[in-house]
Amino acid sequence: MKELNLKYGCNPNQKPARIYMKNGDIPIDILNGNPGYINLLDAFNSWQLVKELKEATGRASAASFKHVSPAGAAIAVPLTESLKKVYYIDDTELTDIATAYIRARGADRMSSYGDFVALSEECDEQTAKYLSCEVSDGIIAPSYSKMALEILMKKRRGSYVIIQIDSNYTPNEIETKDIYGITFEQKRNDVSIAEDVLTNIPTNNKRIPNDAKRDLMISLIILKYTQSNSVCYVKDGQAIGIGAGQQSRIHCTRLAGNKADTWFLRQNSKVINLPFRKDIKRVDKDNAIDIYLSDDYMDILADGLWEPIFTEKPILFTKEEKKQWLTELTDVSLGSDAFFPFGDNIERARKSGVSYIAQTGGSIRDNDVIETCDKLGIAMVFTGIRLFHH
Repeated sequence: MKELNLKYGCNPNQKPARIYMKNGDIPIDILNGNPGYINLLDAFNSWQLVKELKEATGRASAASFKHVSPAGAAIAVPLTESLKKVYYIDDTELTDIATAYIRARGADRMSSYGDFVALSEECDEQTAKYLSCEVSDGIIAPSYSKMALEILMKKRRGSYVIIQIDSNYTPNEIETKDIYGITFEQKRNDVSIAEDVLTNIPTNNKRIPNDAKRDLMISLIILKYTQSNSVCYVKDGQAIGIGAGQQSRIHCTRLAGNKADTWFLRQNSKVINLPFRKDIKRVDKDNAIDIYLSDDYMDILADGLWEPIFTEKPILFTKEEKKQWLTELTDVSLGSDAFFPFGDNIERARKSGVSYIAQTGGSIRDNDVIETCDKLGIAMVFTGIRLFHH
């Protein structure tokens, strides 16, 4: 197949729309559904991400994409008992690829609503069963088991997009795109993220454990496919907060940090044991938890809006209790797609448990940032690699 016609481009008024290859065949097969323009942008970006995560870590990898940036990404690291509850998993043995996707989606379940899924391995029955209970637009993987395919083809009333990609496909070194009738051309960003980019440590604290090195690599690979400016918080092999597409780096750091905080707050017993009615769907639970953790929750309690969701009025989770709980979030790794210009980024990151940082370096204020890290005991790497993505 050299060409695939699409319903429309980014918006319904943008017709005609298609993807095509100038040379050779398109390296995908559409097994089900009718992918749209944005579906395919998500599919191709997310596939590159999980492919590189697998190559860098040797573990099954997955991503949850929305609007050409990851809502979450992860490798297969076994789930804790609390995370199983937070991610709606029964006490069962999980396959590696199911674990990776469950972690990826769990990074930011609100943002993953209606996501596009990418898997580095064959989609198996267990992963498909989990996906069957989630709101998702499509999936890309190198292959599918027979049972997984049967399950996924029933999603969205049979319209769920299922794409199989040739894992051996290698794109051309030079890439182009047209903007306003003008063709842009550049070398494809094929920079390799491996442990050897983590050797330049200008801070007093130079100790970075192996798990933290792995998480720093994961954060950098995620950022390689995240709309810039961007930062990414990672813990235990999964993104826990991604800040994308902000003009100010401190806003990226705050946005991602707030998401990381929410991820950890969800593991508190008050949240895990919320008295949900039995007929409440996962997406409604996620929305309710988001409200429960917000500063407006006192007003909601007063208005009695909890009654359609809960069997009884939930116990208040006070600001003081949240602040105390967040002090237990530690050993988080943070990556940045470019240098940090000011130490305020470091100070905000520390509030979300960051102990290790990888950033480009090269700012005229590097000394100020290093000084802030030293004050807080953070180990920071200068990678010398910028990872802007647009």
